[in-house]
Amino acid sequence: MTGVLLLTRSEADNQRLAGKLDQLNVRTQGMPLLHIEPQLETPSQRQLLLNIDLYQAVIVVSPVAARLGLERLEDYWPQMPVGIDWFAVGKSTAEVLQTAGLKVQVPGQGQDSEAVLALPRWQALLQPGDLKVLIWRGTGGREHLAEQLRVQGAQVDYLELYRRCAAQDLPARLAEASAAGARGILVLSVQALEYWRHAAAENWSEQAGWRCWVPSQRVAERAAELGCKDIIVCNGADDSAVIEAVMAHPLT
Repeated sequence: MTGVLLLTRSEADNQRLAGKLDQLNVRTQGMPLLHIEPQLETPSQRQLLLNIDLYQAVIVVSPVAARLGLERLEDYWPQMPVGIDWFAVGKSTAEVLQTAGLKVQVPGQGQDSEAVLALPRWQALLQPGDLKVLIWRGTGGREHLAEQLRVQGAQVDYLELYRRCAAQDLPARLAEASAAGARGILVLSVQALEYWRHAAAENWSEQAGWRCWVPSQRVAERAAELGCKDIIVCNGADDSAVIEAVMAHPLT
């Protein structure tokens, strides 16, 4: 692989993935597109956690949401509440929850809302007609999950734990990466994609030609709308899915 692949997750996630790709002779450079800011807890959020045992299901959408949510939960529940079905969007998220001793349901294939909602357990949960679901997430996003559950009669609430901001100095850093041989980029959300497009500015026509790995068809469609010309859809956003897609479609 001769071109450089930009990894755009958090520094810790980039370092972990870079180590794995380095063993496969894939050249990478860390380039976080998003900065995560934990949200201050509000009285209403505190009440959601105090009453979490009133929910039959909790869906956790990211490793960040899992870590921050568990930190808060420990403040109010020295022992984990029982009687809750826990669902994770992606294996990395599931691993954080499992480390805390939770039994987690996660799709074997796919890491999008559709894959989570296709899990068999929902049939039994939705049958009584009074299901209460709590979604741990960042500010905004994963609206499809709530919409689909509400259509089927569930009450859905959000615990918003963080917000995403554009990383600093992105335009200059992207230009420097391009000059240093960047020819591919991993973009794992529509929001990150938008930040990349905005930061590229007058260099977008060049950067839109980079090979772009995305986690789902939804993100791929938005990338195509913005003008990306070489889009590879991974089977999810965890390390194994990304590595499989990168090795199947290497840069040249």
